[in-house]
Amino acid sequence: MRTSHLVLLSAGIIAACTVPPKPTAAPAPSGDVAFLHPFGTPTRPFSPAVRVGNLIYLAGQIGTDASASGAVVSGGIAAETKQTLENIKQVLTAAGSSLDRVVKCTVFMADMKEWDAMNTVYRTYFTAPNFPARSALGANGLALNARVEIECIAAAR
Repeated sequence: MRTSHLVLLSAGIIAACTVPPKPTAAPAPSGDVAFLHPFGTPTRPFSPAVRVGNLIYLAGQIGTDASASGAVVSGGIAAETKQTLENIKQVLTAAGSSLDRVVKCTVFMADMKEWDAMNTVYRTYFTAPNFPARSALGANGLALNARVEIECIAAAR
């Protein structure tokens, strides 16, 4: 399901806008690096995506909804994982990639006991057997008391 608004949250950052415009890149120290701002100028000191050569590095995402409030979705780890991956999908699309181009993910979880439940949703976003390489770890104090945060690296199209 596609929404007309997107709220991105990473490390406590909220950025809301309507359908994403074409990504813009800030000046970089080299032609190999582009700081992508697909949803407008960042309000915090980091970019949602950075292209280095043919790779796109995404800032961590959590399961915030597309409303102006930017609240974490209700429904626990399964709902948050689904929304987190939908947010990642939106950033990847706006930055010139897609979920099928993701090569590495790092998953931060507030409670590692929810790992199996997170995996149940996570596996529906990637095609077996070509899952991205992945690390998962427990974290204390994710932004907005989220249960899960995921960052990833993807190849550009």
